[in-house]
Amino acid sequence: MSEIKIVAQNKKARHEYFILETVEAGMVLKGTEVKAMREGKANLVDSYVTISKGEAWLVSCNINVYEPAKQFNHAPTRTRKLLLHKKEIARLTGQAQEKGLSVIPLKLYFRGSRAKVEIGVAKGKKLHDKRATIKEREAKREIDRAIRSNR
Repeated sequence: MSEIKIVAQNKKARHEYFILETVEAGMVLKGTEVKAMREGKANLVDSYVTISKGEAWLVSCNINVYEPAKQFNHAPTRTRKLLLHKKEIARLTGQAQEKGLSVIPLKLYFRGSRAKVEIGVAKGKKLHDKRATIKEREAKREIDRAIRSNR
């Protein structure tokens, strides 16, 4: 199994959405983007996935410029193509067309030497769902503390 190095995570996604399904996709990147990602200069805040003409695209993902490249740099928030099989794209298209579902990136990482993005089909949470999630997490912490203190 290949080593995984996480570059960026969309922590807000798990708070704002119920993640129904996740898919791993490759990305088409330029050389300076890969070097900047290896330095950890990537951000997934406010990015999303669109599907058009049978292709998946990662929109508004910010990969900062790679300073040593100077004039050969890339545009930081350019739209990047995602590498998925046709069946996966068709399934994501069908799910994205359902009412209230979105396709969002969850994390950017390297699997071996390949840059990957984990995308998820998500349904937005309401305010009461967010409160319930926080309450469950706090209850779990209390239980864990009680177990640790009894040992």
